[in-house]
Amino acid sequence: MRTGIATVCLSGTLKEKMQACAIAGFDGIEIFEQDLVTSPLSPEDVRKMAADLGLGLDLYQPFRDFDGVTPDLLKANLRRAEAKFKLMSRLGMDTILVCSNVATATIDDDGLRAEQLAQLANLAGDHGVKVAYEALAWGKYVNDYEHAYRLVEMVDHPNLGTCLDSFHILSRDWETSHIEGFNPEKIFFVQVADAPKLSMDVLSWSRHYRVFPGEGQFELAKFMGHVVRAGYTGPVSLEVFNDVFRQSDVERTAVDAMRSLIWLEEQSAKWLADAEGAPNNGAAPRRRYPMELATLPKVNEPAGFNFAEVKADDTAQLEKLLGQLGFAFEGRHRTKDVQLWTMGQARVIINEQAAQHAEPAIAALGFDVDSPVIASARAQQLKAPVVARKVQADEEVFQGISAPDSTEIFLCQGSPDGTAAWTHEFGEGLEHPSAGASAVIDHVNLAQPWQHFDEAVLFYTSALALEPQPFAEVPSPGGLVRSQVMQTSDGAVRLVLNLAPIQQARSEVRKTYQEHIAFAVDDLVATARAARDRGLEFLQIPANYYEDLDARFDLEPGFLATLQELNLLFDRDADGEFLHFYTATVGSVFFEMVERRGGYDGYGAPNAPVRHAVQYDSLHRS
Repeated sequence: MRTGIATVCLSGTLKEKMQACAIAGFDGIEIFEQDLVTSPLSPEDVRKMAADLGLGLDLYQPFRDFDGVTPDLLKANLRRAEAKFKLMSRLGMDTILVCSNVATATIDDDGLRAEQLAQLANLAGDHGVKVAYEALAWGKYVNDYEHAYRLVEMVDHPNLGTCLDSFHILSRDWETSHIEGFNPEKIFFVQVADAPKLSMDVLSWSRHYRVFPGEGQFELAKFMGHVVRAGYTGPVSLEVFNDVFRQSDVERTAVDAMRSLIWLEEQSAKWLADAEGAPNNGAAPRRRYPMELATLPKVNEPAGFNFAEVKADDTAQLEKLLGQLGFAFEGRHRTKDVQLWTMGQARVIINEQAAQHAEPAIAALGFDVDSPVIASARAQQLKAPVVARKVQADEEVFQGISAPDSTEIFLCQGSPDGTAAWTHEFGEGLEHPSAGASAVIDHVNLAQPWQHFDEAVLFYTSALALEPQPFAEVPSPGGLVRSQVMQTSDGAVRLVLNLAPIQQARSEVRKTYQEHIAFAVDDLVATARAARDRGLEFLQIPANYYEDLDARFDLEPGFLATLQELNLLFDRDADGEFLHFYTATVGSVFFEMVERRGGYDGYGAPNAPVRHAVQYDSLHRS
């Protein structure tokens, strides 16, 4: 599949955008007209630079408001078009995007539109240019991709074809299977964009909220499957208008964009295989099409958390907190300045290496996978940066990659009993509590910088096979906090990505927004009592919360009193109950202990505003 991207997707100058696209590995680019108009580079300079970078110049766009106009306006439009065709010759480009008229069309007549498009095609032919006619979702008279294609067929000119844009098609819920009936020689270009499902006017939705494939909710694999079945062989190019992307680092955004096309290519191959009854193993579909779709090494979703790691310079508070929760100190690593603490199968590493002046912060997560090497190879093909750690002979070699928020992700060899072979590298620790609680890591909550939130969703979807759940917005004293759960199908791995408030967003060097690790136990009340006896400082929950809890759930008075006594929070749904408590925050980290009863599968969302408010108050008091 030939990959492309429109320069409008990225921040920076045209030169910076082109360099970033080449670094990310794109085959070609669409030049957005404004990027060229505002550039000091001459068309000849752009042409040479593209050749030096190995980038094709696939599309010049957009040419607006051509068809359905009066004769006088048509004459002006043809003059304008000829100037652009001459410009394209200097650039060495042969395809231009022409959008259906939005502003100047006054005549709703397909015959007239076809006649005017034919004149444009004749002129384009004189200059060796192909015209890709696209139906904008908000076009005045032409807003349906099938309507645009019918006009192309009516004209029947070798220099006129259509452009299929996934946003304009899927935002209007048009049926995409009809694409398979198109003459592939008349599909001149394909643009793709994803988007969240929003209830707003299509123009605003398109101009501000498009995202890269895998970061929204459109059925892009199905769309691409129909395009492939039609016999299309040209570029598949990203056209994404997004306010955040156009303010973010250009090279990083380009890499995220390339990752999205790699993911889309794999998902499209899978859709074709599933649709045609091929084995569901990620292999190529049974039928072969002119467009070859590459696939990635197939990996299963993680089986569980292997460990969570917190990095800090001064670890005394962390050690105290874990001890009060009931974790056992297993000792220090034999060659590294690292500690291991465990409770059942929940393992926490405290890392003091290269942590000078660093306050405690979540630094890494380990996941149990079937084959770490294959999983790492897949992640690297998806443009994930490699994280290497020095190891001595006979020490476990972890396959590591870096997540968009700089959290290090380690892919570990899972074991049927949930143990980890690398723990033997740690020396003797303290004597274990005689009746230590059994625990596992239930979920980890990570704060995401505003400019990398969508990137993180795609990263965990594509590299770790986690599935995004419907996102929620939780009120806090600092404003609404957007929360996106990523998890495995069985819930063994749960990541909660929170969009950090801008004033507290994580920098590249240190984390300043609170994050936490949650541990699931069998008996939270007993765990809380034991922790209190060890001197644990709980997050103090207001009495008003318990009055409201009683009003909502009519709890047994003794149970309600226990909750309030121990600062426990409670939730209930149709499937079960959820008990949890929080510790005070150390650096940017706090811990949560949870108990899931019955089939409860949530996170106590109604209690989140309470937690945010108490933490906010505590932070500002200190």
